[in-house]
Amino acid sequence: MTRRTLFVALAVVAVLIGGFSYLRSLAWRAFHEIQGGEESVHARLKQEALQPASGVKQVITLYFPADDESGLVTETREMPWAATDPDRVREIVLALVEGPTKTHNRPLPPSADIRAVFLTPDGTVYLDFSNEILKGLAPGIQSETLTVYSMVNSLAANIPAVKQVKILLQGQEAETLDGHIDLTESFEPDTSLGGKTN
Repeated sequence: MTRRTLFVALAVVAVLIGGFSYLRSLAWRAFHEIQGGEESVHARLKQEALQPASGVKQVITLYFPADDESGLVTETREMPWAATDPDRVREIVLALVEGPTKTHNRPLPPSADIRAVFLTPDGTVYLDFSNEILKGLAPGIQSETLTVYSMVNSLAANIPAVKQVKILLQGQEAETLDGHIDLTESFEPDTSLGGKTN
């Protein structure tokens, strides 16, 4: 084999390796973008499944983390309103999963999945999430705090029966959400985090 043939062969191998790596990175990116889109569609379909056949609608107030994580900002929207409080809880949490229509931060990742909702006579809502909620949560105590109070304040503002919220993971009490905020206690609404409209 001549030097020229060897050089051409090495060049072809290098181009093939580079092309393979590029195609692999494109496939990886496309897969994750599609998966994220599917998760968002999944949340929307679950929300639509809860919608009442009667067509009753309600203007609700949702709390989202501000872009700078300084507190919560509100967003109002009209949405079909379920007949029972537990289903209304699901609707509101799924609306938070779906995310804001404005440029606020998303409190919950698209992968967040509500396994069960319980509402006790004393006004405590138990939200049982799968461990998927931990995928995509923004790190840090402030982010986790805003994630929790986005749910708590949104639920209490729209459902008078809700007085406090208890978060479970996989049906079990967890010590923390993702290493920071304490989940061993129930959470009451916290108006000090704000609620200005942007």
